[in-house]
Amino acid sequence: MPSERQLFLQYLAQTSEFPLMLEIDRAEGVYLFDKTGKAYIDLISGIGVSNVGHRHPQVIKAIEDQVQKYLHVMVYGEFVQSPQVRLAHAIAETLPDPLSSVYLLNSGSEAVEGAIKLAKRYTDKTKIVSCQNAYHGSSHGALSASGDEKFKRNFRPLLPGFSHIPFGDEHYFDEINEDTAAVLIETIQGEAGVRVAPKGYFQTLRKRCNDTDTLLILDEIQCGFGRTGTFWAFEQEGIVPDIVVSAKGMGGGMPIGCFVSSPEIMGVFRNNPILGHISTFGGHPVSAAAALATTHIIQEEGLLQQVESKSSLFKELLIHPKIKSIRNRGLMMAVKFETFEELKPIIDQVLQLGVITDWFLFDDRSMRIAPPLTITEKEVKKACSLILQALQ
Repeated sequence: MPSERQLFLQYLAQTSEFPLMLEIDRAEGVYLFDKTGKAYIDLISGIGVSNVGHRHPQVIKAIEDQVQKYLHVMVYGEFVQSPQVRLAHAIAETLPDPLSSVYLLNSGSEAVEGAIKLAKRYTDKTKIVSCQNAYHGSSHGALSASGDEKFKRNFRPLLPGFSHIPFGDEHYFDEINEDTAAVLIETIQGEAGVRVAPKGYFQTLRKRCNDTDTLLILDEIQCGFGRTGTFWAFEQEGIVPDIVVSAKGMGGGMPIGCFVSSPEIMGVFRNNPILGHISTFGGHPVSAAAALATTHIIQEEGLLQQVESKSSLFKELLIHPKIKSIRNRGLMMAVKFETFEELKPIIDQVLQLGVITDWFLFDDRSMRIAPPLTITEKEVKKACSLILQALQ
């Protein structure tokens, strides 16, 4: 019988020439355990997913309780399903007015696709402005909005009508005009290496969108659900978007995504045509139950209030001549090195020592650190000690 590693390589579609190939046996809290029992501190949360840690007891209980009731029963939007409606209400409660209409889907890419469609349908315009070095997903519409040409050139032609401006630079707002349906932008650029816009940038962007009757779509797939120290990163910018997109950290480890808008805007999906946006598995009841538990955990365990002290501890401890700088907003962090050639062996060595890190799609000189929000100070210190050991 072939080993699982052999089956992985022979039958599972591959995404790179060098998969990590860790054979995971179980996970708990901030730790992953391989088949030998070796523990790894997960400093990337499955790429921004496990905000409340792996297999949080409340998430597991919510999943188990829902499995005993029902799984899929109907396509999205037809039956009243308790996990869906309770989750939608809980999400709306975290958002300012008028963001109260929640469309549940399966992933971030799907949510971006839905948000783009919604903006076009509501405004009756087709132009979408997004940013250079942005990442919004791998499906065709989301990839069209993404801003790294090397990542998408071999899949052209993509959707027409997309243009890209530098992130954080108000001088390019002339590209946003009366023909623009929406600006789709990450509140904090993730795959560009945790890039934060200058103070006041989003307020000026909001005004420009208002002046040109353009919808503002904020992609909070990576930075939402508490990652930056507030439930939504845009809370720190003093604005309200027309549409906000979420996924990754909202499911507690289960696949789910959503986009949220006002009842007025979202209402255009009801007619002309009827079922203007549909999904078979959107808001799957088990994923919705896990996401509802995740929302409550973030709020009830005070995780938002702990983010700043934990991120400060990382920055206090990760001091070394090879580390050029650390960019962050809360526990969304990028540790900059001189080159990828210097960083890659460090990531490999850190993995051997039992810490999982990564680099960014559009910034391969920076180490990604985005641990579960539940990480303790003791675990932060242990992880930093092992990273510094690798740097020696």
